[in-house]
Amino acid sequence: MKTTSYYPVIQVRDVQASAKFYIENLKFRAVFASDWYVHLQSEEDEGVNLAILQFDHETIPEAGRKPSQGLILNFEVEDPDAWFWRAVKAELPILKELCDEEFGQRHFITQDRDGILIDIIKPIEPSAEHAADYNDPTAIAA
Repeated sequence: MKTTSYYPVIQVRDVQASAKFYIENLKFRAVFASDWYVHLQSEEDEGVNLAILQFDHETIPEAGRKPSQGLILNFEVEDPDAWFWRAVKAELPILKELCDEEFGQRHFITQDRDGILIDIIKPIEPSAEHAADYNDPTAIAA
């Protein structure tokens, strides 16, 4: 079996407002839009997709009808500094200031209107201590 696509689907209270957030702040466009579901695609890379779904829609099993929570969406970008200042200008909440991490990321964290964390990341050279954490196929026990 071959996987042909992968994208997260976030369950929200207000589909249209959430879609507007991602369109205005993260350079997405709607490629399908209904009142209960919007499929977004990056304006910069059509392989980057995100779906937004009304949390209590009938297509969701009853046990799973709740807004997404405890979720972080990572977006790798070329220039996190520019994205940071764009977020500041848009008055998005900055939950973690722009910084370099020893494990190999320059990033900051904001959130969408439903509290889903958005981590804007650029991979950078890790410290010597963390370099061994990359590309070691034996790092995770079977």
